[in-house]
Amino acid sequence: MQRKPAPPGDRLDTIDTPALVVDADAFERNLDRMAEATRAIRLRPHAKSHKCPAIAKAQLARGAVGVCCQKTDEAAAFVAAGIRDVLVTNEIVAPAKVARLVDLARSARIGVLVDAVPAVATISQAATRAGVVVDVYIEVDVGAHRCGVAPGEPALELARAIALAPGLRLRGLQAYQGAAQHLREPGARRDAIASAAAAARRTREMIEGAGIACELVTGAGTGTWQHERDSGVYGELQPGSYVFMDADYGRNVADPSDLRFEQSLFVLASVMSTPAADRAIVDAGLKAFSFDSGRPLVHQRAGAEYVKASDEHGVLRIAAGAPPAQLGERVWLIPGHCDPTVNLYDWIVAVRGGIVEALWPVEARGALG
Repeated sequence: MQRKPAPPGDRLDTIDTPALVVDADAFERNLDRMAEATRAIRLRPHAKSHKCPAIAKAQLARGAVGVCCQKTDEAAAFVAAGIRDVLVTNEIVAPAKVARLVDLARSARIGVLVDAVPAVATISQAATRAGVVVDVYIEVDVGAHRCGVAPGEPALELARAIALAPGLRLRGLQAYQGAAQHLREPGARRDAIASAAAAARRTREMIEGAGIACELVTGAGTGTWQHERDSGVYGELQPGSYVFMDADYGRNVADPSDLRFEQSLFVLASVMSTPAADRAIVDAGLKAFSFDSGRPLVHQRAGAEYVKASDEHGVLRIAAGAPPAQLGERVWLIPGHCDPTVNLYDWIVAVRGGIVEALWPVEARGALG
């Protein structure tokens, strides 16, 4: 594991960089805003964003019903930490992974997605051998065109198979429109979710019309959750990035009615070289961020732009007339994409009022299986 960046009680300027740092005040305001806005609906935050049981417990303390995970090993980390209701929002088909999944159901309520009849039989057989019951959700492709069975009759065929399978309990539909989360214009996001909700409603009605209980439609993300909440179709929401936010979510154009969340997650870096008046080098490069959504943004440092990276170096351009960079200067950087950036760190440093308040282990880091 990585060295602990700083012990609780230390000053901000003693944190060993690069470090993944959370502004505890902004983070808690984000938790509270979402909790208050979802009082009338089930909130199951997606833990793939933070991979941190300490954060999951803070969400549960504010009313969340459980968490989502994306991998069986990720789910195992949360169950081991005492989280007792976990939905794996992914298809699990490899026998070894299915075995791990059903084993978790001995000590927690475990859900999983399916989008093909053969997977139903595989999970059913494993659950029956283990003497457990696994919640199953039919993943419906509502527009993202990733995993998922087509709405309507194909989903009904799956529902029939699940209803007959021992060891499985059909809970409902997974209707996540992932492609809508980063549509920049609010009207485009609204329209995408209206289409997704219509497909989910039609499919649920078809399944219930066949005499099969389909109690819940779950889904939603940080970019669209208000639309799913207000649709009358979704009974559970799965946003994850709202606790942190990132540069790419910041590029979404907000509607005046949107509930806004604050940037709470940063990579704290240090200036290690000032080779020219217009250039400074920080100790956070390609290995400190995920660059899939672009370069990090420099936070509250006038005239500085992160323009280039190599493995362990980040190059800042310092504009003419801006304050010159100083050796050892701390620079706060906003990741382009929070989820995969978090997965690069073993520790999240929570700071409040310039003091390290807590170190949260990223216990599900690297859980790819």
